[in-house]
Amino acid sequence: MTSSTLPKRRRPARRLLVTLVVLLALVGIFFAADAGLRGYAQDRIASEIDAGLPAGVTGDVEAAIGGTSVIAQYLTGSFERVELTAPTLTVNDVPASVSIVATGVPTDTTQPIDHVNGTIDLDQAALNTLLQSALAEADAAPAARNAELELGTDQVTYTGELSVFGLAVGYQATATPSVTDDSLVLTPTDARVTSGAGGLDVSGLLDLVLGNEPISVCLAGYLPQGVTLSDVQTTAERARITLESSTLTLTEQSLTTLGSCSTA
Repeated sequence: MTSSTLPKRRRPARRLLVTLVVLLALVGIFFAADAGLRGYAQDRIASEIDAGLPAGVTGDVEAAIGGTSVIAQYLTGSFERVELTAPTLTVNDVPASVSIVATGVPTDTTQPIDHVNGTIDLDQAALNTLLQSALAEADAAPAARNAELELGTDQVTYTGELSVFGLAVGYQATATPSVTDDSLVLTPTDARVTSGAGGLDVSGLLDLVLGNEPISVCLAGYLPQGVTLSDVQTTAERARITLESSTLTLTEQSLTTLGSCSTA
């Protein structure tokens, strides 16, 4: 074998190496471009939502696009998964932490998202603000007036006063939280007198507290129309309300048209 033949035998290997380098470079460029587009798309989604927040709602929304290549998802016309977080959102001066997961998010924002699932975390002070607003707007039952909530694990307690023969009698009730499509509902399960009873027979007062209609706190008026409540869990630190929708779009009209509660 002569030295003059060696370069010819090395050329195929060199070509293969050059081809691999070019392919790796192209793959690198694709993923770099994809990462750049992902960041752009996430910022665009967040800015569109920020711009479309209803009046009275303030806070920064962050978006994260999941799934495979953003380019591939965009070409199919739908993003697999978009996560939205707003840890310090304020709705009509009520602070809340919001987390949303949307799946099947169309690039055409006029089309509904396949499914939206999310949570709203409210602390005790925020929940009391909502309660007082609800009681002021509604024809609250006497046992519910001036109620003040205290959160607990899978239950809440609320205190209030009733007038018995002209005397103010304080009470404390324990209630189980639940939700309807549009409201947080507090159903009393136990009650006791805390002050002002003296020697009065207050068994009728406790029956009144327990027998009244549950306290209902409308939340639909704070949410886009078509978003419904599906669950609530409470701890001493917060009430976590779960919501969902299969009709929501990312248009300004959809985000700014709020729901309402049934009057039945």
